[in-house]
Order: sequence, then C-alpha cells, then structure tokens
Amino acid sequence: MLTIAGPATRHDAKAVHQNLSSNGGERAKTSGKHAKAPTIVIGFVGGFVRRDNAIHSPVQIAARLRSAYLSGVHVEVFENHHRQDAYRKILELLDTAHMGKLSAAEKRDARIIIYGMSWGGSETLALARELEAQEIPVLLTIQVDSIAKPSENDEVVPANVAEAANFYQANGLLHGRPQIRAADRTRTRILGNFRYDYKANSLRCEGYPWYDRVFTKYHTEIECDPAVWNRLEGLIRAKLPPVQDKNALSGNAE
Repeated sequence: MLTIAGPATRHDAKAVHQNLSSNGGERAKTSGKHAKAPTIVIGFVGGFVRRDNAIHSPVQIAARLRSAYLSGVHVEVFENHHRQDAYRKILELLDTAHMGKLSAAEKRDARIIIYGMSWGGSETLALARELEAQEIPVLLTIQVDSIAKPSENDEVVPANVAEAANFYQANGLLHGRPQIRAADRTRTRILGNFRYDYKANSLRCEGYPWYDRVFTKYHTEIECDPAVWNRLEGLIRAKLPPVQDKNALSGNAE
C-alpha cells in the first residue's frame, strides 16, 4: 500500500485555458498517399466537471501534454457523459484518407491512449470496448478512482487494450475500483492496481469546492494528488514520441 504525504498543489490554470482548444499536431502534413494519424490521447473528467475546468488534474495533464507535443499527438478532454463525442473524434482522426470509413491499415496503425477520473474511469473502458467492436487497438488505459456507471463494467479491460493501469483509494463515501483484470491475459498486460491512502496524510486540494472536500474527501484527494497524476503522465509519455523541446517537459508539482 502506498501512503502519500505532502500538500496538494495547483498548476497554472492560465496555461490550461490557453492550451485547451489547441489541436496542434493532430494531423501531420500530407505525405505520399495520405497523412499519418497522430497518437491520440483522450481524457475524461469525473462527475459533472466541465472539460475546461482548470482546477482538475485530468484537464491539467492534457494542457501539459499539448504544450510538450506540438506535432504528431492529439490530446483532448471530454466530459464523461460525452463519450460518443470522443468516439467520433477518434474515428475522424484515424480517417487520414478522408474516405468516411476506416481501412484495415488505418485501424491497425492506431495509437490511442485513454485515461479518466471517477465516472471518467468507467467511460475509459466503455470507450475502449466501442473501439474493440471496430477492431481498433488501444495502447493504454488508465483509471483513477474509477466509479462504475449504471450498466457499465469498469473492472474488465477489453482485449484490444495492450496495457492498463488502475489507481485507487479505499476510504470514504466514494472510493474507486480496487482491481481491474484483463478479459484476455494473453493480450492485455495489467500494469498494476495502485492503492493510495490519505487518512494519515490528508491533502488540502485548494480550489476544489468545499462540498467535495467535505463529503467526498478522499475521492477528491486522489484527484488532486500530484504524485498520482505525475505517475499517470509518465505512463502516457512513455507511449509518445520524444519531446523535441526540452523546455516543454512536464514540470513536476512544486
């Protein structure tokens, strides 16, 4: 069990808003028959959080990745009740030949990463399953204190996912899925089910609504814990091309 100490920190909200709508690098310039699809990183916020709410870690992660990867990577955050928008965006980005239908090669060459917090963790696997139905592979899924939505399964990782990780805490009114498992262990590697404990070492979570800090205290603390999100960011970056501008590398929490 991991025990995390230290105060929570807030990243530069201004930078988040400046980067939110930036789609730099979502498509390479046409070369040969058609362009190469970017690596696609999709994030889902939890609860009823807006996709541009810069207080929340899923939004901050996306902003940092956009700043670091100016080409070849498309990063976008969605509200967890807009999964179909994320699905359509992925199909659009993969359709580099602009034929309105994906070829076998376009599906095979897809490089997709999906992460989500709370209900967003549930939508992470739901989106992966939709892609599985289309025979589209997923490089990595990451769930943070995943809370299953009604009629959704946030435990079993579909076989089109190469690697999956789960971060959770086990206390309070809302606590995440303690274990994920592979539908097919020969095709999916579970990187780990990583438990964090905030009872002994509470985080302040500045900027979060008071009712979140009171009624869903521990669920909120894992969302504002820089140790969790820096680790998540590291897993994502390991699947992305090298950063050309060293000044754009992730700044760890102060």
